[in-house]
Amino acid sequence: MALGVAGLVLAALPLLLLLTRAAWVAVTCYYLTPLRIRRALAAQGVLGPPPRPLVGNLRHVSALVAASTAAAMPSLSHDIVPRLLPHYVLWSKSYGSIFVYWYGSEPRVCVTEAGMVRELLSSRHAHVTGKSWMQRQGAKHFIGRGLIMANGATWWHQRRVVAPAFMADRLRGRVVAHMAECAGKAARAMREAVARGGNEVEVGAHMARLAGDIVARTEFGTSYDTGKRIFGLIEELQRLTARSSRYLWVPGSQYFPSKYRREIKRLNGELEGLLKESIERSREIADEGRTPSSACGTGLLGMLLAETGKKKEEGTNSGELGYDTQTIVDECKTFFFAGHETSALLLTWAIMLLATNPSWQDKARAEVAAVCGNAPPTADHLPKLTVVSLPPANHAAGRHRVSSMLMLSCIYVYIYIYISICIYKQLQMVINETLRLYPPATLLPRMAFEDITLGGAGGEELRVPRGASVWIPVLAIHHDEAVWGPDAHEFRPDRFAPGHRARRPCAAGRFLPFASGPRNCVGQAYAMVEAKVVLAVMLASFRFGISDEYRHAPVNVLTLRPRHGVPVRLLPLPQQ
Repeated sequence: MALGVAGLVLAALPLLLLLTRAAWVAVTCYYLTPLRIRRALAAQGVLGPPPRPLVGNLRHVSALVAASTAAAMPSLSHDIVPRLLPHYVLWSKSYGSIFVYWYGSEPRVCVTEAGMVRELLSSRHAHVTGKSWMQRQGAKHFIGRGLIMANGATWWHQRRVVAPAFMADRLRGRVVAHMAECAGKAARAMREAVARGGNEVEVGAHMARLAGDIVARTEFGTSYDTGKRIFGLIEELQRLTARSSRYLWVPGSQYFPSKYRREIKRLNGELEGLLKESIERSREIADEGRTPSSACGTGLLGMLLAETGKKKEEGTNSGELGYDTQTIVDECKTFFFAGHETSALLLTWAIMLLATNPSWQDKARAEVAAVCGNAPPTADHLPKLTVVSLPPANHAAGRHRVSSMLMLSCIYVYIYIYISICIYKQLQMVINETLRLYPPATLLPRMAFEDITLGGAGGEELRVPRGASVWIPVLAIHHDEAVWGPDAHEFRPDRFAPGHRARRPCAAGRFLPFASGPRNCVGQAYAMVEAKVVLAVMLASFRFGISDEYRHAPVNVLTLRPRHGVPVRLLPLPQQ
């Protein structure tokens, strides 16, 4: 009898240890760690709304956002911070510019002070900050382990591999010609739409198709028509992921069955199957020596496959980072999404702003005519670079590990952006003002993986404890009247004119549409060139005004988008 009891105890011991460990992890994650972080922040005077157990302030945030976005705005106003970030407006008034709120058990410290923002995004903290578990889990079936969600050494490796696809030398090649060709094709399709059904079109759908065609052609060697199922799946996954992520605060929720999770799994399986077929076709072409010599052949997918082939030839060491098929698939999902979604939204908002500001539309159109004449925009229109003043690097030699290839790619990005600013000055100002008023990402999150200290103006310091996330409300910073002046909510592209006093916020790190520092958007130069090329073609092809049916209703669904689209009236201009 005693032996039988002992046997049962021994048999149950592994289960008991597993349950004990699970209980300890749960207590640590949902009580001890939040308590430690709350006390560390409160000791510095960083307070916030009282959180509820497990839920934190999530229900309050959801209720505020649901109420503020329930209907379209009564007028076409660009004062959209109270609509999209009502919790920020409420709590910054109650607790100050630095406060903490809780997304479930995850503390989110809201910071807007320029010095702290610059330091957080600098190379000093690049290795000890990144994406939180909740963010990575929420994007697991959407963009997976791609560059956006990578951390630490994995992120540095992936950035080094993909950066050459977006360097200035490649952009100055046939990529610009492909962009102009795709834009011309889109303009013809819009002319046909006007001829068939009146002079109004929903421009957002056309810009989405155009941006998808450009990224598919230049980076993946295919076309939007070939990859339209991929874009459709990514859009559906984006919508479902945004909904499913609302429940990540529930302990163990990632294991619970739900209608969202089942549908996400099904769509993700279909998407990955399509991407793997495309990857295999590209690999077979490369193996047969039929890789095209155009820019498409040196696009992102080609570079990922080359990296995989190089690792196979060299032989991968056990501790060496590399790309397997799943990582390539995740990287493709990341850049299909980022290269398509953000560019389409930038173009859509820019056309909306130009349609409601005809004087700036005329200025930009006149500039395009003066620079391009009757020809489509080309890389040859960019002037020769003579003197470039780069922003100061925020790192110390020998103190922080920064890849030489990564630094070179960042320098190329800065150079190409400065070259581009020298031409299409009106267009560049319009694009910057669009990004200021309607940045694709309204928030920049960084989780601290160890204790860090952020320094602000006047010697002020913020000690961020390990496990806390710092959230930078980009939209609020871009609309801050203390930074941009009393006209911060107005469309004033001339604030970005060279020498204008309002340009000072840019130098002070208050203009963050692509973030900044080592983890800035790797496709920043690509996106800016694409926006200039497409807008130049559209301005030369049409005069546009906002439709009477337009309802101004910006919403956040991972990115900032118009809920009801942007219908515009198009007046085709004579074709030269």
